[in-house]
Amino acid sequence: MNDQKKGKLSLGSALLIGLSAILIVISMFFPWWRMLFYAPQYPEGLNIIVYPNKLAGEIDIINGLNHYIGMSNFSEKNFPELSYLIYIVGGLAVLTLITAVLRKKSILYGLISLFVIGGLAGVLDLYAALKKYGTNLDPHAPIHMDPFVPPIIGANKVANFTTHSLLGTGVYIVIIAFILLLIPLWKDRKR
Repeated sequence: MNDQKKGKLSLGSALLIGLSAILIVISMFFPWWRMLFYAPQYPEGLNIIVYPNKLAGEIDIINGLNHYIGMSNFSEKNFPELSYLIYIVGGLAVLTLITAVLRKKSILYGLISLFVIGGLAGVLDLYAALKKYGTNLDPHAPIHMDPFVPPIIGANKVANFTTHSLLGTGVYIVIIAFILLLIPLWKDRKR
């Protein structure tokens, strides 16, 4: 009864929050977003794969092709977020673990707010980057194209390329971690 008055979460809820912290750490080792490029000359597809701290895939080939439409090169130096995002995610995992140990509903509400704000900031940042790449085309490029904004999720057609933007495994793991944070609010609603 004393724990209920103090807004303390149950031990089961604390374990769920602890599992959430572990999932956040695991997510750092998986891609968070990717873009697949298909064209007749590349039927197997080309990839840009975004991890929280690096880019992977056939970046050099894609940059060579993007040169023809006047798009800037994709590189880690053009995405400063990749130099610090891993620390933000690691810090979020630590805060989640602290929340599990303290077992306070008020702290859990704050943590959930951080998740929501961080998620929205990430989506807006990705959109801004895609807009910058698709609308700041060199007017002197060999092939003239109208500016465009690739979608965060979904398909897009540019010249003879069809691109598919997808969330990566890491984001799905973070979504599961977020859901694990919501369960204690329902589970311990009368505590």
